[in-house]
Amino acid sequence: MEQERISVPALNPFAKEYISGSSQAGGFFDYKPFSPHSFEQRAEEVRTRDFKRNEVAGIVRNYMAPHHLTMEVEQSLQKLMNPSSVAVVGGQQAGLLTGPLYSIHKIISILHLAKEQEEKLGIPVVPIFWIAGEDHDLMEVNHVFIEKNERMQKIGYPERFVKKKAASNTVFDKQMMMEWVTSVFACLKETNYTNQLLRDVKRAVGESSTFTEFFAFLTGSFFAKYGLLLIDAADPALRKLEAPFFKRLILENDQLAEAVNKTQQQIKEAGFIPAIETGEQPANLFLIEKGERHLLQKENGLFISKSGHTYTEADLLQLLEVSPESFSNNVVTRPLMQEWLFPTLAFIAGPGEIAYWAELKGAFEHFKMKTPLVVPRLNITIVDRSVAGILSEMDMPIERAVQQGVQQEKAAYIEAVRDHHLHELVAQMKQELLANYEKIEARATALHNGLMPIVQKNKSYHERQINILLQKSDAVLEQTHEAVLRRFDRVETFLRPDGLQERIWNLYPFLNIYGPSFIDELMDQSYQHDGSHYVLYM
Repeated sequence: MEQERISVPALNPFAKEYISGSSQAGGFFDYKPFSPHSFEQRAEEVRTRDFKRNEVAGIVRNYMAPHHLTMEVEQSLQKLMNPSSVAVVGGQQAGLLTGPLYSIHKIISILHLAKEQEEKLGIPVVPIFWIAGEDHDLMEVNHVFIEKNERMQKIGYPERFVKKKAASNTVFDKQMMMEWVTSVFACLKETNYTNQLLRDVKRAVGESSTFTEFFAFLTGSFFAKYGLLLIDAADPALRKLEAPFFKRLILENDQLAEAVNKTQQQIKEAGFIPAIETGEQPANLFLIEKGERHLLQKENGLFISKSGHTYTEADLLQLLEVSPESFSNNVVTRPLMQEWLFPTLAFIAGPGEIAYWAELKGAFEHFKMKTPLVVPRLNITIVDRSVAGILSEMDMPIERAVQQGVQQEKAAYIEAVRDHHLHELVAQMKQELLANYEKIEARATALHNGLMPIVQKNKSYHERQINILLQKSDAVLEQTHEAVLRRFDRVETFLRPDGLQERIWNLYPFLNIYGPSFIDELMDQSYQHDGSHYVLYM
């Protein structure tokens, strides 16, 4: 595996400014992410605070115990209980088959930065991956994309869930999931690794009941040997531990909303568009009612759920005492809860997360906390030999192909081989035909109004036939040059399928080609956590 660093600016305007080192964007955070002194300062600040380390470690151990309590995981748990340790934290939704590649890139970022800073700071640094099992938008995680005929095909899990249940509470039909997994693997080219991979995934299905368990099983199987700790945000034991901070979120709800609003106004004044849509009177909490997760809003001092139920502050505090698992965080309160729970040195963030964390500085300040270092996750594009060969023959720089794709080059090639004389003749014929129809329409109008619909119908028919002629001409052209055009499609599908590769492609097609060592090869690379985009040639 060979490596190349390229520049692919983030599409999110705020994240782009932040990664470039802009002081304007950086001013919304407490630490400069690319300064080594920031890590030292943050580590010192974290060690002055108290955390429920043993309790958190116990919850993580119980969560990982069924499948992935490796020696390396135990070592990470021991580090977490060490009062001098800090953590590198990141999180993602529980996507099927581990979700898009960027979830894997985020985990690699966590592990690499933790190892790097442990060596530099000389203190234990724990890698923690926070599974957003409380999220209930299953449509975002219930599918994968697989390449078929130089196109990415979406394969969705067919089971429908009517209720807005959290992913950690959504029990899937095992037989249906087995069949879905089989259908995904049927789209892969059979290799020496295919059957074993399929057996491993089916075992994961057999030993899981929910989307989150399925995700955790597969993720742990790849990364437990590197000491990665997994925690489910919706774990009832974790909810019970979080109850004191949920109490503060209820009691200080209005002040929190005001703090976020104030920072958002500052974001606007700096020329950026806020990423968090809070609503007019946000409560920034979710509540589970009859198995469904509903967002709370505030109105006249009362908490109103999307289902229409109304709660007083006292109602929520009482419910929190008897049923803390009924509460969950939203995009505003999740980072605050994370900071309260973990001795966080750095948070690994995607572009969207960088943007919305900037809007939380006032919220952190209200709770007398500082934002951790917000470090951009690694951005990686995998390039196989066939794609690299095509790019070389095209004399196409990899940076341009990743940034823009090759659709412009494909269109230019089609234009170059098109029979322009035929198109000119057809255009001339169409112009003459329409001119003659103008004369016919004028004459028909003079003779009888009833003739006009017939004339217009004939005119439309001839226009359609001319357009069909041109379409057939282009179709014949594409058939004639199919081999070359498929090469353009191959590059586009592999590198930029409706966006960056890491947002569409899944891990398993790569494991199917390169085997289980593919993960190890990704981990063995050297990376800098400065927002660079890495191209890895297989």
